[in-house]
Formats: sequence, structure tokens, C-alpha cells
Amino acid sequence: MPLSIFGFQALWSPIMIGVLVLITILYFLITVKWRKDFHVSEPLKRKEVVYFLTSLVLLYIIKGSPIDLMSHIMFSFHMTQMAILLMLIPPILMKGIPWWVWKAVRELPVVRKLFPFFTRPMLALILFSGLFSLYHIPLIFDYIKLNEGLHGTYTFILFISAICMWWSIIDINGVENKLHGLKKIGYIIASAVLITPACALIIFSDVPMYATYTNPDAWLKAMALCVPSNTLAGLSLSGPELFSNMPPFEDQQLGGVIMKIIQEIIYGFVLFYIFFEWYRNEQENADDITQKALDDLQNSSRA
Repeated sequence: MPLSIFGFQALWSPIMIGVLVLITILYFLITVKWRKDFHVSEPLKRKEVVYFLTSLVLLYIIKGSPIDLMSHIMFSFHMTQMAILLMLIPPILMKGIPWWVWKAVRELPVVRKLFPFFTRPMLALILFSGLFSLYHIPLIFDYIKLNEGLHGTYTFILFISAICMWWSIIDINGVENKLHGLKKIGYIIASAVLITPACALIIFSDVPMYATYTNPDAWLKAMALCVPSNTLAGLSLSGPELFSNMPPFEDQQLGGVIMKIIQEIIYGFVLFYIFFEWYRNEQENADDITQKALDDLQNSSRA
């Protein structure tokens, strides 16, 4: 059965297009027109614009295009959506926001107290992995998927936790990073390990676990998150099998595999970049590093 039966609004989310356009306008107003209102600022760089617009395009593709609709029909699309939303978009978005905007945000009264706490490397890592794993416990997953407000809130919190997790990895000019060199590599490896149990549970389960992808009544209720109620009421649907020939069990396994593959590809690229930057810095500052080591050795011997 074609997806077109759900209508244009469900397929292309014009409301989200409007929201992203407003966010883009606000971005250029802040970074260009209102830039002089900040205590410190720099002209907007072209690469920052590219990063920011790329993140918004990716966000629309996974949350506003037919991919979002398919994520409510097939679990494998849901996991693809989660992987891109949490593993790819946050670092790109972070690089697209100028450092002086980040500085101003971090100095806001409430943010100033909470941000340093939630971006502590170990806490951010555990919080993100815990929220992701908790979300994919079948009982919790089905409950959240059947409540539009709860689903949106949890997804937003999960996205913010992903930004906190990436904060210790992504370098932003003018913003101090808590981890450097090999520590970043260890941090990324730890992140990959902590998410593995949730993916393994999904991949190696003996039966389909999620009622919102197998039970017709629960599935129809979950579809209301992306399909207007009046459109859904006018359709006669029995379940997700109308739109896919893949059995729910295999779809579930594929979703877990996709999540790990996308994660490993993104983390692998970041690891290579971090190692290359660390090695280049070591080579460029070899003399200073050697001299500092000798000075430390002399000071310790005198003591």
C-alpha cells in the first residue's frame, strides 16, 4: 500500500518546514544583524553556516520527510532516525553555532548553573547512554510512543543529552574542552561500549519486543504521532504489514544492526580525526613538550 494515503501533511510536515525556516532566520539575525549587541563576537564564518544549514537539512530529512512516517511503521527506520538524530546531527549543529553565541548561552542565569554540571564527561556519557537504553526497554518504549507530548519531551531530552555527551569531544574555537588527545579516544570507545547492551538486546532477542510495531491497535495509536487524526480515522488499516514485506522480528534485528553500524562509522571517522589532530599537534610542538618534560624531571629531582 502506498504511503501517499496518509496525505501531504504526514509525508512532508509543512509545520516543521515553517519551524526550521524561522530557526534559520533567527540564526542569521543573531549571528549577523544583532552580532554587535554581544560583548564579544566575530563575523560569521562560511563553514559555520554550512554546518548549521546541514544540520537543519538532516533534521528535516529524518523528522519531517517520509522517513519519519516510516519510522512509525518499521523499527529499522526508527533506529536509523535515532542514529542520525543522536550521533550525527549534534556535532554538526554544535560546529555551526559560533563560539561567542555558545558563550552567551552558557552565561544565561539558569544555564550557567546547569551546563557545567551536565557536561561533565563521565556524567554526560552515563546520562546519555542511560536515557538511550531506558528508552528502548519495550514497556517504556511502547508507553512513550503512545503519548505525543511524552514522546516529544523525551526525544528532546535525549537530544540535549547527546549534545552534552558530544561537548567533551567536539572542539569549538574559543570554548575550553575538558578532554584532549588520547582521553577523547577513550571517551568515544566508552560511549560505543555503553550503548552496545541496548543494541544487543534488540538484535539477539528471540521475539519481537515492541507492541507499537506488532500489535495493530497499539500501532494505530502510535501512528497518530505523525498522521493527522482526521486522516487516520478515514483509513482502514490492519497493521504495519500493509507497507512492508519484512517480518517484525527481522525488522527489529535489522534496526539494532543499523544503529551499531551507523554509530561505528561516525565514531570511526571522529576517532581518526582526533588521532590525526593529536599526532599533528605532538609533532608541531615536540620541542616544547620535550622541554616541559625535562623541566618537570629536574624539578622533581631537586625536590
